Amino acid sequence: MEEALASLLETLASLEHERWAHWQRYLHSKCVPQGGDGALLIPAELVRHWETQSATPYSELTEKEKESDREQVRKYLPIIVDTLSNEKA
Repeated sequence: MEEALASLLETLASLEHERWAHWQRYLHSKCVPQGGDGALLIPAELVRHWETQSATPYSELTEKEKESDREQVRKYLPIIVDTLSNEKA
């Protein structure tokens, strides 16, 4: 069981890194370059939107926002189901 959990941890950590990297690419694509040193400015309207969204409990999100979160979880579920199925076998 310990070996399966360690393997699951690494698989999920890899997926989480992919999710985070995707978000960073998206965020950077929305930013405005500042000077030539690589600095980026996040537009104020996006800051306001994301601050509001991050302060909102899941139960109070719009259905569109909830679906975005569900979409991310759907990437994790097959890995978890596969791990649990293999443990029962």
